[in-house]
Amino acid sequence: MATQRTAEATWENDLLHGSGRVKGTTGALSEMGISWSARTEAPQGKTSPEELLAAAHASCFAMAFSNTLAKLQHPPKHLRVRATASFEKVGDAFTVTKMDLEVHGEVPGLEAKAFQEAASTAAQSCPISRALKGNVQIGVTAHLG
Repeated sequence: MATQRTAEATWENDLLHGSGRVKGTTGALSEMGISWSARTEAPQGKTSPEELLAAAHASCFAMAFSNTLAKLQHPPKHLRVRATASFEKVGDAFTVTKMDLEVHGEVPGLEAKAFQEAASTAAQSCPISRALKGNVQIGVTAHLG
C-alpha cells in the first residue's frame, strides 16, 4: 500500500494581484502565505512552490544520504543539506530548471572522495530526485568536515 501525504492551497484573485495560503494536512507544515510576487521577487515572509520543493528535496536527500553512508558502514554524525531551486522563464513559460544540493557532513572514518561518491549515489536514489529526473538539472556539492 502506498503512503500518501496531502497539502492544501487556497487562492483568491488573479495571478498578479492575488494571494493564497498553503498548508500540510498532518499539522506539521503550518499554513503559509503564497503570492506571485513572493515567488518571483521578494518573499516578504511568504513561501513559494519552489521553496517547498527545495525543502522536500533537502529533507529527502538528507535521508537518502544517511542511508547510503550507513550501508557503507559509515553512518553520519551530522549532515546539513541546502537545496536551491532555480525558477525562471524558458520561452513562454516559467519552469524549475535546476536544483542545487549542497551538503556538509561529519562522517567519522570516511575520506572526502568516498563522501562525494556517496553524495552522488544518494542524489540519484532520493525519491524527490527521481521525481525530478529528466525535467530538472540536479547538481550536488559535498563538503566533508
